[in-house]
Amino acid sequence: MADLIPNFEHTQIDTIASTVSRLRSTFRSQKTKPIEFRLVQLRKLWWGIQDNEPAILEACKRDLGKPTLETYAGEIDWCKNDIVFICDNLKKWAKDETAPDMPLTNRLMRPKIRKDPLGVVLVIGTYNFPIQLCLGPVIGAIAAGNTVLLKPSEQAPSCATVIQKIIETSLDPSCYACVQGAIPETTTLLDQKWDKILYTGSGNVAKIIAKKAAETLTPVALELGGRNPAFVTKNADIKLAAKRLLWGKTYNAGQVCISENYVLIDKDVVPTFVDGLKQYMKEFFPDGPRSSPDFGRIVSERQWKRLKSLIDESRGKILIGGLMDEEDRYFEPTVVQVDDIDDCLIREETFGPIITILPVTNLDEAIRFANEIDSTPLGAYPFGSKVEIDRIMREVQSGGATINDAWFHGSMSRLAFGGVGSSGTGAYRGKASFDCFTHRRSFTQTPNWMEGMLKVRYPPSVGNLEKLQKMNNLAADFDRNGKVKANLVKWILSLGADSSSGSFVRYAAILLVGAVIRQYLERKS
Repeated sequence: MADLIPNFEHTQIDTIASTVSRLRSTFRSQKTKPIEFRLVQLRKLWWGIQDNEPAILEACKRDLGKPTLETYAGEIDWCKNDIVFICDNLKKWAKDETAPDMPLTNRLMRPKIRKDPLGVVLVIGTYNFPIQLCLGPVIGAIAAGNTVLLKPSEQAPSCATVIQKIIETSLDPSCYACVQGAIPETTTLLDQKWDKILYTGSGNVAKIIAKKAAETLTPVALELGGRNPAFVTKNADIKLAAKRLLWGKTYNAGQVCISENYVLIDKDVVPTFVDGLKQYMKEFFPDGPRSSPDFGRIVSERQWKRLKSLIDESRGKILIGGLMDEEDRYFEPTVVQVDDIDDCLIREETFGPIITILPVTNLDEAIRFANEIDSTPLGAYPFGSKVEIDRIMREVQSGGATINDAWFHGSMSRLAFGGVGSSGTGAYRGKASFDCFTHRRSFTQTPNWMEGMLKVRYPPSVGNLEKLQKMNNLAADFDRNGKVKANLVKWILSLGADSSSGSFVRYAAILLVGAVIRQYLERKS
């Protein structure tokens, strides 16, 4: 297997500026703008992934001890399916779009929205899903017509070198490039001018990137982590919640940015929940997690030590697990019960196979704790009655959410994914990947024959104001107290619907009912 994976080598720093310059020159040449060119590149990337499947499997095993199923589901097949989906829809997405909600006078100028590529894009990947979180954004950037430079994570060096091999052997080298390295190389990259930067990783590094990007007003998409809460009330299916949340914290050895960071659980059902965790731990790993082919390893010694220090510093009680082996980077799934929100396992993002349980007296307390700990986490996971879930979804903000499960929304490749507030900005995946790297460029066309209608805008303006207001102003249907005025004519025309489509449906329903009644009466007579 050794020859499948090249050695990891840092890119020479003095070559980075010229690489970026080459990508910018290519973009200005219009080479990447034709839709067919983009499609060909995406198809070649699909085959690059296909041809390097054995290398990807081995690289993910080396870097993360990643199980085969997880590597296919979360890395290889994920990226290949993303490419096929985007290829099937790209022509439709890239078409000029007729601007909606235009008044009749403006429609004469044929207002449209064109989907322009942004330019030269920098993608900085991360290590926990080292293929998907590097190539996923690249796929979107290629589809949108940009040139792209990818910087994979040096913490997953085997995957980084396989990615570089795929890019350099599959894609046009004048349009797409890969840079390897750590802080010095990343710093040099940030010194270049970009048209967008997408970064996946920690909030601390994101602040550095955002600050540097602000110097040149470069837009950023930041895909970060979060201290994500799960809520388990006494009205939930407790054992099912235990099963699903255990899966969420053992998949990829818990190195999932959207997995639950802690569980706010009604104190009366804690014993049942813990019993469920023990039951499903045995079912998932009959011979124990360490010997299971379905449980991975922590990516590096540094990350392993970070997790160990969290356990050592916590004032909580270990209920399940706790075994560790630094040499193997093994960290057993560990359940810890804590007593207050200031425990380090609550305040820090664990990013590992640690399930932290915090008993609460009621839902009021759970919601208050969640908002105090992190008011804008990446995910939220409520288990309970419909009324309870609706309240949590209403009162707890998050980048995304999965009801009655662990981060299922994050496993859907066509669903837009992104954070809010401290958990990130921007979104990608599926069509959102195309939109992330696209500028929606509004444009109009003013025909010569309209000049007579445009006289009101030219000086002298005497008498033009009234004409202009009559052409453009909308009538307010509400009073100064914000109450909508009753309007019988409007109600009759709309049948009380809030939109024209709603009105159409209601009128169609009335006509259908009328036709049925008429037919019935005719048959009866």
